[in-house]
Amino acid sequence: MTVHFIGAGPGAPDLLTLRGRDLIASSPVCLYAGSLVPRGVLAHCPPNARIIDTAPMSLDEIIDEMVKADAEGQDVARLHSGDLSVWSAMGEQLRRLNALSIPYDVTPGVPSFAAASAALGAELTLPGLQQSVVLTRMSGRATAMPETETLANFARTGAVLAIHLSIHVLDRAAAELSPHYGEDCPVAVVWRASWPDERVVTGTLGDIADRVGPAPDRTALILVGRTLGAQDFAESRLYAADYDRRFRPRGEAPRFPEER
Repeated sequence: MTVHFIGAGPGAPDLLTLRGRDLIASSPVCLYAGSLVPRGVLAHCPPNARIIDTAPMSLDEIIDEMVKADAEGQDVARLHSGDLSVWSAMGEQLRRLNALSIPYDVTPGVPSFAAASAALGAELTLPGLQQSVVLTRMSGRATAMPETETLANFARTGAVLAIHLSIHVLDRAAAELSPHYGEDCPVAVVWRASWPDERVVTGTLGDIADRVGPAPDRTALILVGRTLGAQDFAESRLYAADYDRRFRPRGEAPRFPEER
């Protein structure tokens, strides 16, 4: 028996890895975060699977279901939205399973910031502009931010910021970032990236709060950076004709690896 922690992606049921799909299909028990994981993903569950929405459950109740499945020798597909490496609450579940000696594995998923970038048709790291992306959030009721992890501190790096779980304080975020990036810095707010009701609002730090207005849903991501919509940037050296690299040495006709 294994508990399979699976990143179910940002929303679209087909933005799921093949490994994740196959693990869901082979697990007789499925625990899913119903507030964020689309029901379309559950179509991969086997017939007669025990499917449980964990949204209204406590951590103790969730672990109890895993213990029950362990006693019955049944694999569990544990579905979380996006990717499990950030803000998934997976860590506390793994700690409990370690203490109980219940085996588990982890399958990554498509993160929300990648889906939001795709919705914008944007590459977040462009040569000569920005080469780093910071994933962060602002303090909320569930989890406070460490004192050193402020928007101002991250802004001093000049990196692109992907700000999660903070749409309800968009005006405060814009005010904190404007002194560092400038009020003309591009901003994009993407709600429910890859869902049928996906919504995108673009603007600048100076006007994004007015453009968005009252936030209808907290399931949104804020992207801040000069690469958003940029056209004036250098081309990378990766595909330059005079760039000598292992797979394309200068003065030699390109060949496929199997021809070498």
